[in-house]
Amino acid sequence: MKSVIPKIYSLFFMGLTFFVLQSCSEDAENGNIEQELTQTEVQTIMETDQVTGVADSALAELYAGNGMSGKVAKSNDCYAAEYTENGFTATFNNCVLNGTENVNGTLTVVYEVGGEAASFTANYEDFYVGTIKVNGTRTYVIAGEMTGNSISFSVTSDVSVEFEDGETIAETGTKTFTFTFGEDLQSSSFGLSGSWTVQADGNTYMVETLEDLQGSLSCQYLTSGSMEISKNGLQVAVDFGDGECDDTATVTYPNGATEEITL
Repeated sequence: MKSVIPKIYSLFFMGLTFFVLQSCSEDAENGNIEQELTQTEVQTIMETDQVTGVADSALAELYAGNGMSGKVAKSNDCYAAEYTENGFTATFNNCVLNGTENVNGTLTVVYEVGGEAASFTANYEDFYVGTIKVNGTRTYVIAGEMTGNSISFSVTSDVSVEFEDGETIAETGTKTFTFTFGEDLQSSSFGLSGSWTVQADGNTYMVETLEDLQGSLSCQYLTSGSMEISKNGLQVAVDFGDGECDDTATVTYPNGATEEITL
């Protein structure tokens, strides 16, 4: 599962990045819109997941040991957890996680009770990924069993990310990922849905999936689904197709005009 999650993230954001680069530049030349989304802004939309997500695999591994109340589990040379009945405290000391160095700090994880799905909330307080400081909460809800045909998890974020130069990015919202197992890895598929808001540099970006974004591990492109990106009220929609594995998507502009773009 650890190798699948980065694949889902990379495929989704690859489609989003290429959509912005190829559609907005041409439309701006034609004067059809007053604003445009740049590659830098797309990277901003991605930024909080890239930073806060570095500890996700470690937290999932530590959560699997949640029956160890009163014990200390050292799951890695650079991070460990001390368990209680209500959760655990994870301490990171100069960790290298998902290619990111110098992850430091303590996360307090609280188990959610009363629901049918397994869930927990991670509280970030002055948690550092390199020189980047993270504050806020991320709640994880996991549904399905690894022995079944599919598994899904959602992440609800309310976090702020502060960079060394003082720039701050804030994100709120929920993303849900689903992975469906096929007869082999190549025939397996994934989906992404959700809505989230990012505030940065005086701008507000709202992203919402209109139809679940779908893909297959046998295709390097998203194959179906649609989403809408709004920047300060300007809305642009993109449709990834009807299931065919190809490198095209259809963009709908605010004036109703459509254009096929290459991903």
